[in-house]
Amino acid sequence: MDESRPDLAAVTAIEQRALRWSMAASGALSVMGVGWGIAASSQVILFDGVYGVLGLLLTWLAMIASRLVAGGATARYPFGREALAPLVIAVQGLALLGTCLYASIDAVLVIVDGGSDVSAGSAIVYAVISTVAVTGTWLFVRRRAHHSELLAAEAAQWMASAMLGAAMIVAFTAATVLSGGDGADAGRYVDPALVLVSCAFLVPTPIRMVRTTVVELLEGAPPPEIADPVRLAVHGVRREFGLEEPYLRMSKVGRKLYVEVDFLVEGGEWDVAAEDRIRRSLERRLAALPFDLWLNVELTGDPDWVT
Repeated sequence: MDESRPDLAAVTAIEQRALRWSMAASGALSVMGVGWGIAASSQVILFDGVYGVLGLLLTWLAMIASRLVAGGATARYPFGREALAPLVIAVQGLALLGTCLYASIDAVLVIVDGGSDVSAGSAIVYAVISTVAVTGTWLFVRRRAHHSELLAAEAAQWMASAMLGAAMIVAFTAATVLSGGDGADAGRYVDPALVLVSCAFLVPTPIRMVRTTVVELLEGAPPPEIADPVRLAVHGVRREFGLEEPYLRMSKVGRKLYVEVDFLVEGGEWDVAAEDRIRRSLERRLAALPFDLWLNVELTGDPDWVT
């Protein structure tokens, strides 16, 4: 196996450390957010805290999935449990979408009722502290997410939270300006309006999470950045051995990349040793891909097997 392929045990260890750090950050920020939101009578700060509590639970779920996936194949799961990773990411996305939907409905009701009074100065202090902490956590997780979809999803959530924090700073600063003049009444709507803006910021992230993972769970074709190198490697093997264009199937589920290549050949010209050489050549060409490769190469003289 090529050394450029990441060691899956090392990836799992990195995942566990980063997820533990993410859980600790989520726990601290969610406690601060809920407490500060109640004290400042701010709906958006309370939403930020509840979002953090949900993130804490989802990160714990991701840690469990990471450990189970690292366990490899068993008698009950002979192909491993890689599907847990996209399944957990899909659950995370749906939970975040539900949270945003609930918060949006609640914000609309507050606006209809005439808005709310918020201590803008206190809210700005919270937003600055939260944004700095969230941005630092996002950078920490992102740097460790190169070969982990669980960490990539975690980083995406922290990035969305950082955007929310920046929006809070701007909005509450505007509320402070409005409260000093004729716009005092308009300032009552800043907090619920900011909840709606925040949800608009956050919603694209879980939508992408759900869309991507559904394709994986349905064994759809991987994206071009994965499929194109596989096609290039297959083309190189075909030229090396003088073979016809094969029938190529591939799908990715979590860390596992399934590749099936069926070549139609003339009967009697190929043997098992030749098939093994083709398989080894293709495996070497695919070794740099950061996945657990499940490779199947078949030579057949029956056209029915390559359709």
